[in-house]
Amino acid sequence: MIVLRRVLRQLPILLLSPLLVVLELTALFGTDLLWKLFGRKTLAPDRKPRNESASVVIPNWNGKDLLARYLPSVIAAMSAHPENEVIVVDNGSSDGSVEFVKSQFPQVKLVTLAENLGFGGGSNRGFREASNDIVILLNSDMRVAPDFLAPLLKGFEQADVFAVSCQIFFSDPGKNREETGLTQAHWLRGVLALRHRIDEEVKDLFPCFYGGGGSCAFDRRKFLSLGGFDDLLRPFYLEDTDMGYQAWKRGWRVLYQPQSKVWHEHRGTIGKKFSQGYIDSIVRKNYVLFAWKNIHSPGMLLEHFVASYASGLISMLLGDAPGRVNFPGLFRAALQIAGACSARWQARSRAVITDQEAFRRPLGGYYRDRFEARDIDLQKPRVLMVSPYGLAPASHGGAVFMQLAVRELSKHAEVHLIALIDEEWEKQAHQELSDFTASMQFIVRMSGQPRMSFSLLPGAVTEFAGEDLEWLIQRTIYIRRIDVLQIEYTNLGQYACDFQRLLCAIFEHDIYFQSIARQMRSNASLLFRIPAMLEYLKSMHWELMMLHRFDLVQVCTEANQQYLLSLMPELRESVRAGLRAAIRVDEFPANLDPRDGSTILFVGGFRHQPNLEALQWFFDEVVPILKAHNVQFKVLAIGVDPPPVYAFAHSDGILELAGFRGSIAEDMQSASVFICPILSGSGVRVKLLEAFAYGIPVVSTQVGAEGLATSDGEYCRLADRAQDFAGAVEALLKDRASAAEMGKRAHAYVQRDWDAKKVIARLAEEYRRQLEKKTTSSCR
Repeated sequence: MIVLRRVLRQLPILLLSPLLVVLELTALFGTDLLWKLFGRKTLAPDRKPRNESASVVIPNWNGKDLLARYLPSVIAAMSAHPENEVIVVDNGSSDGSVEFVKSQFPQVKLVTLAENLGFGGGSNRGFREASNDIVILLNSDMRVAPDFLAPLLKGFEQADVFAVSCQIFFSDPGKNREETGLTQAHWLRGVLALRHRIDEEVKDLFPCFYGGGGSCAFDRRKFLSLGGFDDLLRPFYLEDTDMGYQAWKRGWRVLYQPQSKVWHEHRGTIGKKFSQGYIDSIVRKNYVLFAWKNIHSPGMLLEHFVASYASGLISMLLGDAPGRVNFPGLFRAALQIAGACSARWQARSRAVITDQEAFRRPLGGYYRDRFEARDIDLQKPRVLMVSPYGLAPASHGGAVFMQLAVRELSKHAEVHLIALIDEEWEKQAHQELSDFTASMQFIVRMSGQPRMSFSLLPGAVTEFAGEDLEWLIQRTIYIRRIDVLQIEYTNLGQYACDFQRLLCAIFEHDIYFQSIARQMRSNASLLFRIPAMLEYLKSMHWELMMLHRFDLVQVCTEANQQYLLSLMPELRESVRAGLRAAIRVDEFPANLDPRDGSTILFVGGFRHQPNLEALQWFFDEVVPILKAHNVQFKVLAIGVDPPPVYAFAHSDGILELAGFRGSIAEDMQSASVFICPILSGSGVRVKLLEAFAYGIPVVSTQVGAEGLATSDGEYCRLADRAQDFAGAVEALLKDRASAAEMGKRAHAYVQRDWDAKKVIARLAEEYRRQLEKKTTSSCR
């Protein structure tokens, strides 16, 4: 019955919706067309404000008790400079506020209005009355720290700074800090998403999306040039967001200053004078009007309309939810379409950058790139490596490659690390890298977005999608003055940045969609192949599009490079092999003599499905042939999370599942043959490189040895059919001298072409080359 009543109440608006959408889109796009024909930009040059003094403006409406409580702290904090001033703008109060201020605070400049112009109108009047270049706008329920002023003024050293926001605390420390001053925004599928961050690592000036209207300092001239708070958004909420976004689009900066501290009695004014239902209705209306005024990208605006009316339908059926538009809010916004078109015309006349760029610039990394990347160190660049997995302990091949990169790269660069880990204890395990890194940060058990079959994003991407990781990356780039963002693995490619001066690189440990295709060939089950095909199509589309955003795409082998370039020849300048996959050959003491015994060695973590499938194939298909030929052997399998022995056919008495071992040197030196029966995947097998370094004779599939060997018997035996694989193993066990000679050739090969010192030195040189190229082009 509740749902039925809600539907019946909103049914007239629902029926009108098609007509409203047509009228709204016609009005907004018609405004854009007319502006392109007749509009023009008349923008004054930026001027640095005088930042020795400031004016505080406090709008007030029936807030006598709040003024009595909090105004004294403001007056005391502003008393240090004779040109400072405090202005109270009274919005037609009826509680004696005017008389109270006159009698109790005669030093305060009082501006009285005959009627309530709302927060925006009262604030605008205060800006016009102010005598200083910098105006600090405070709510009447705001208490300030005695030293809050100087850090704010310090933020206006550059001529293009529009606003500097305070750090906000609540008067009640037990309250959840819903607002902090460190604002962030995203445009998520047609909807403006806002939040405040709590981040103790931000200790000085830092970019933010907007300065809160009740706790922020503004450049007065710039504020008035934007028209002040827009009457379109009366009576309250989102006026400050609107101003911040306009400032970014104008090419200005909005900053957060955590050293300037204020305390807020949250909604001490509005919350006491209006019902929550009324406040929510105004917020929903203003979110729509914000988009109609400020979003000038046709694609983003159409996305907004689809999202808004879909949200209205969902709210009608399921009820209202925070941040979700409803039909009444859309109807209230429609009643203001004429005002929205007028505001849109003015906003277009002031904008100098696109909507996409305006949402990027407040992010720490983009802010550094656009405004402060003048200190790039070409000789020893600052590199941030971001990994979806822990690097220690090195229980999988990717971790081996990443650890080596960190250790060797530290000789050529200042290395910083962000890694996602599963358990708290892994932080301690990473201490072995502390001597090679300038900083290490971890996210434990990050919750990505759920996999959705109808999403166009691959499941491996959504699994690692998270605002906190994006924030950590962007913050680190800014605070640590990063020059190179080094992304590890395809599934983190979503965090690519379109930098102009900084370098954005990715290491494709394997080509994800190619790996899925190979898995489908090795698994005939429809239950596997149907979802795998969907993931393949999604990942191929996404991965090929994503790689265009990187300046440098590192792949394991020339085979990987040629495969990508066959699909994307336009990436010829950015795709590089031979820069990452490597081992420290001198760490693997080789046994190059003919080997005794009959142990066949397999190494690979069983969390990685291709490793499990490889060993199962070996026991299903190869072992019966070896037994039929009366070959005497046993199999030692080393790797984390091994399944029970009964998971492998024909394994009775010949298989030892050893689990994870800290060192496999003794096993590599004593075993007779190393097998790599991998059927799917892409990239270089670190286990094969290590086997070559140890000098152990190897039998591998073509996929397993991809990028390392192409000729059967040169560095290893190559066999894809079970009969051929068994024959190669049997031959190596019988002819030990020939097997040892092959092991020597493999050892010399990795020493020459795959040693980490040489490989990572090439990587560092490529960083320098690419950075110099970008620096040169950005200066033109």
